[in-house]
Amino acid sequence: MAPSPLQPWTAEIWLRIRRHFALKLIGTTVFTWLFFIAYFQLLRHPVHAVTVMPLTALDHLIPFQPQLLFAYFSLWVYIGIAPGLQLTFQELVVYGLWVGALCLTGLGLFYVWPTQIPPLDLDASGFPGFAMLQGVDAAGNACPSMHVAAAIFTALRIEQVLREARTPAVLRLLNAAWFVAIAYSTLAVKQHVVLDAAAGALLGLAFALASLRWRPAGRRTPARRIATDIIRP
Repeated sequence: MAPSPLQPWTAEIWLRIRRHFALKLIGTTVFTWLFFIAYFQLLRHPVHAVTVMPLTALDHLIPFQPQLLFAYFSLWVYIGIAPGLQLTFQELVVYGLWVGALCLTGLGLFYVWPTQIPPLDLDASGFPGFAMLQGVDAAGNACPSMHVAAAIFTALRIEQVLREARTPAVLRLLNAAWFVAIAYSTLAVKQHVVLDAAAGALLGLAFALASLRWRPAGRRTPARRIATDIIRP
């Protein structure tokens, strides 16, 4: 019996994942490591006086919730989805240039204006992952929150692919919910304050909208060709 053709949106998403998979995996890993090398260099060796970010009324309302650390760490899975959904090599390269520009801008801001969150008395006993986070990622490089900036950039680029592929609304809602969970977790685990998150959201939004405006023209692959490519041995 011949295999049943997949739904057009399912086939298109699967084709996008398959295309240049190894390049996407290796490229995302290398890019992330390079970012962290520069990030930690600036974190541990600021060249200017460090500004302590003020707390707002909303910061005082949000309780410390170390159990949301899983959402915070999930960013490093989330950021791989959008490049993984790029169809052509050109789209992948242009995506990388835009996200690279976003990260370089954030690092540049950390260089000229190093910031940190105020010291907080937190009880994270029973959450060894949180102790590891504090040991590795100190309270510096706070504003703008690159966690939020990368998350909103990723969210909008995933939304663009899901919308053009005409996926079910539930997938788009899940994408939005994942972004919200990541953004909120930065405040709930007290790695950032509200002003950091707001600045990161604005930075990520600016680059996401620009990248959607100036990108290779999307080419929707005909459903028949997608199905053939998917079931081809």
